[in-house]
Amino acid sequence: MNKMLKVIWLVMLIPVLLIAGCSSQPEIDISGIGSITACAEYSGQGLQRGDPAIEFQFQNATGQTVALSDLKGKVVLVNFWATWCGPCNIELPFIQQIYDEWQERELVVLAIDIGESPSTVAEFMQNKELSFPVLLDSEMKVAAQYRVMYIPTTFFIDKDGIIQYIKVGAFQSQDEIESILSQLD
Repeated sequence: MNKMLKVIWLVMLIPVLLIAGCSSQPEIDISGIGSITACAEYSGQGLQRGDPAIEFQFQNATGQTVALSDLKGKVVLVNFWATWCGPCNIELPFIQQIYDEWQERELVVLAIDIGESPSTVAEFMQNKELSFPVLLDSEMKVAAQYRVMYIPTTFFIDKDGIIQYIKVGAFQSQDEIESILSQLD
């Protein structure tokens, strides 16, 4: 009996340790769906390849409304991130390179910052010399709709508005992003 209790305790402890070790970054609580952490592993149930992208709209820095449905006919890269996220910081220069080099190819980059203030994001973008457009999901509603549990998470949406690829975790190179985009172009 004592041996069985130890096995049960160990089986219960391992997932807790794996989840705790997933990230040293802070969590953001999203009512009703859990929390978002910086982590490259995701085993939860969210949107899947082949699902239609969920409509959302934001106002950009110039006050113009950006709606996902207005982008049909273009490939859209939707990246959920935050300034405090270490893995996000690794991949943002690669996203900048894609933004710079793929604009002429009917690609739209929508980087969605989760839960931070406009001033925090603006200062971060300026310090890192990043110029791609950032949308602010201050209330984390779009992240909740997309069931984003870990950041960075990137959705690749085809010209028909269908999710074709979901990447959880940081891209390690521009080539990694381009290999996915080349299948959607």
